[in-house]
Amino acid sequence: MHPATSPTANTPATRAHRTPFGRRRLLRGIAATAVVPLVLGAAACGDDASSDPDAPVTIEFFWWGGESRAELTEQALDLYEEKNPNVTINPTWQAFTGYYDKLATISAGGNAPDIFQIDDNGLAEYAGRNVTLDLTPFVESGDIDLSNHPESLTQYGQIDGKQVAVAAGENTPALVYDRTKITELGLPVPETGWTYDEFITWGTQVTEAADGDYWGAMDPSADYKALWLWLRSQGKEFYDGPQLAFTEADLAEWFQFWLDAREAGATPPADVVHEAVGGGVSDQLVVTGKGATSFMWSNQLSELGKSTESELGMVAYPGDPKGQWARASLYWAGSRSTEHPEIVADVINFLANDPEAAQILGVDRGLPSNIDNRETVQAGLDDPYMTATVEFENALIPQMGPAPAPPPQGHGPLRSTLTTVAESVTYGQASPADAAAEFFRQAEATLE
Repeated sequence: MHPATSPTANTPATRAHRTPFGRRRLLRGIAATAVVPLVLGAAACGDDASSDPDAPVTIEFFWWGGESRAELTEQALDLYEEKNPNVTINPTWQAFTGYYDKLATISAGGNAPDIFQIDDNGLAEYAGRNVTLDLTPFVESGDIDLSNHPESLTQYGQIDGKQVAVAAGENTPALVYDRTKITELGLPVPETGWTYDEFITWGTQVTEAADGDYWGAMDPSADYKALWLWLRSQGKEFYDGPQLAFTEADLAEWFQFWLDAREAGATPPADVVHEAVGGGVSDQLVVTGKGATSFMWSNQLSELGKSTESELGMVAYPGDPKGQWARASLYWAGSRSTEHPEIVADVINFLANDPEAAQILGVDRGLPSNIDNRETVQAGLDDPYMTATVEFENALIPQMGPAPAPPPQGHGPLRSTLTTVAESVTYGQASPADAAAEFFRQAEATLE
């Protein structure tokens, strides 16, 4: 049986009983923890194991995201159940913070949820720990049809020659900006192709125009994707196989750049930066009203837009756009311990390819992986921010560089290390050189 999962204390975590979102009801906050054991315990007990293809089947489905994503995901799962009335899907969700801790706890006893959401940061780790279901046979048989998916996205879900996950969507990093506030200040909005120096000069102008109560640029020195794109814009990479592909000097230069930017007034003080680094969508500067820009993923524009009255826009990260790449935003993975691998494969195939499901999900997890569904989804979008996301990525794709290999095992913990050492510089506790040296010391022990 699957062990219990519990939500983080301040996060809506469990969706299991049915009403508002189709047939399900949100259980919120700490009170939900008492019922989660009962919810997650039901599915993996094998109560419906049978050779009868119409026998009742219950599976567990686990992901992270905000309430908007939860509502869309549950609508798509409701549709699957309508088309497959013998299947019941028990959904559980929470914010990103603590998600991997929860997944690690659940998986430790060999009882991972039947289907779970994962990203680059955990893909190699969970495949390496033999948690994920090998989907290769289902891809080869066509039960999971990836023939209309970009090859790069398909390969992004492969580890050691096995298809361990299927891309739930495609996205790329995006610099989100507050168009309303910037326009009020009488300044131009950011543009794709700006150098980092141009961005910092502009950020300083924003701060000065706002009399120092509002900052132009976020400090993304703790953000691995910002560092990665900065490296790529210089023709470098983050990883070379299981090892780092850049130097201590590169990282010290990165930390020094943002230290100088803060001293120039372009970025906020350490405490404001920390709020955004350690928080979710609702804690980003463009939502809290503390800054004009946030370093995000393109598919997050809609959720950000729903959290502020300002009009938002987005451009590529500063630097040469060749540093950007079309990335598998998230993946669907199955559990090796599932008692219903065929159902798991069928649900994943449904989410990846069904046109109706694609219309429901929109671009919350990025552009649909299925090429045909992209045009269908774009034509049916009524969310202007989702439309802007599609237009942004379509316009940027010709300028992007090739996708790198998925990060190696150990990338997740190394991201946390980057956050820790970067914030030691932000708070004045370490020099850029010392912080870079510490990062490399820990990387040597973390990467395999």
